[in-house]
Amino acid sequence: MTTLGRSTFFMMIALLPTGCASVLEARFYTLSEPPEMKALPRDLSTPIFIDILPVNVPERLARPQLVVRSRDSGPETQLFILEQDRWSSPFNYELRDAFASGIANLTGAVNRAQRSRAPDQIVYRIAIELSQLDAIIDDSIKARFSWTVTRSTDARSTACYEVITEPVAPGVEGIVEGVQRAVASVVAGISKNVIELDMDRIPTCAVQKKAL
Repeated sequence: MTTLGRSTFFMMIALLPTGCASVLEARFYTLSEPPEMKALPRDLSTPIFIDILPVNVPERLARPQLVVRSRDSGPETQLFILEQDRWSSPFNYELRDAFASGIANLTGAVNRAQRSRAPDQIVYRIAIELSQLDAIIDDSIKARFSWTVTRSTDARSTACYEVITEPVAPGVEGIVEGVQRAVASVVAGISKNVIELDMDRIPTCAVQKKAL
């Protein structure tokens, strides 16, 4: 039987005297409340809308359960699906909600999914892909996000990506907080691109980030 190498992740089922097994209670986590960030400066007299497309993630991650790896157990190809530790919705949905709320808060934009708009109002369509997420218990998360932002009125667009390595605190909570920080960093990068396009500036991509 393979172990995760840390007591937090021993998922043992204790047998009751009657012969029945106790059921471990599931724990649920969300990305919808990322770290607080200050809104970016923008002329709020002209409303803008954002349209966050479904976030593309590797198939193995498109599930409610957290998918992690242990630095103490076997090859890098070995993954653990934590049945008792889950996102509040499938991970790709969690990401989309977190990006929608975070970008709206930073830019002052209106989430198109929540409001109707006039035909001549500007919409920034945002496509995001998570191509890599390596969550290593008690160690770090490594992620690669890419995105495009396209303005509806003239199809002007930009494409960027960010590679992130974040050290994490022990346990599942450390992984969740690390993912939150990574998402917050990408939210800031995308929001900057939206503001740059809105102000008719040349969009710039952030440098690759490696947290120390």
